[in-house]
Amino acid sequence: MRIAAVLAGFLVCVSAAGADNDGSSDAERADGLRQMLLQCAHAAVDTLGVANGFLENPLVRIPLPGTLQKAESMMRALGAGKHADNLVTGMNRVAEMAVATDEARTLLAEAVARMPVEDPAALLAEGGDAATRYFRAHASERLAREFPPVVRGVMGEVDLARKYQDFVRKGGKLGLVAERYANVEDYIAQKALEALYLEMAGEERLIRANPGRGGATLQRVLDTAE
Repeated sequence: MRIAAVLAGFLVCVSAAGADNDGSSDAERADGLRQMLLQCAHAAVDTLGVANGFLENPLVRIPLPGTLQKAESMMRALGAGKHADNLVTGMNRVAEMAVATDEARTLLAEAVARMPVEDPAALLAEGGDAATRYFRAHASERLAREFPPVVRGVMGEVDLARKYQDFVRKGGKLGLVAERYANVEDYIAQKALEALYLEMAGEERLIRANPGRGGATLQRVLDTAE
């Protein structure tokens, strides 16, 4: 319901703005741009928020934080790689589950709705993944604050905190890890958002290559932007 209310709110505002004589006002272009970004966001969630959506996708698979990777390689050499494997699997499972939540979809929809669009014609004409890059530039700071609680909310379902402690404890016994180096939920949230932006960019390119994929309004504004 919250997502529907967010979408309805900005679409009503856009529709009330009116159109130019050629039917391609900035309001309509901004409407089409936001529709495209919402479709891209939903496609990204649908791709990533499934079993193995992160873990078996080499483009987005979340590795251990850089500060722990040296310990990981040494532990593998010493036959203790299962601790690293368990932690990596757990982090990726958390990312998959967090991305799939209603909260994640709502955060993305709200970010699209509040995104200022000062020159939609230029963004539409630029092509490629211009709209996603613009969205990321305007939304990433706030999403970086809002997404970690979503991650925290699903961590218990895969017992990630225990797996992280097991890794640190084993690394400490081997003299490889001296302290807790990373806030694991913030790290997962950062990597999950990077993956969402990547998938959104790919979907945007597909829509631009086939405007009918995005619906009638988007097809019209993309056609006039060419």
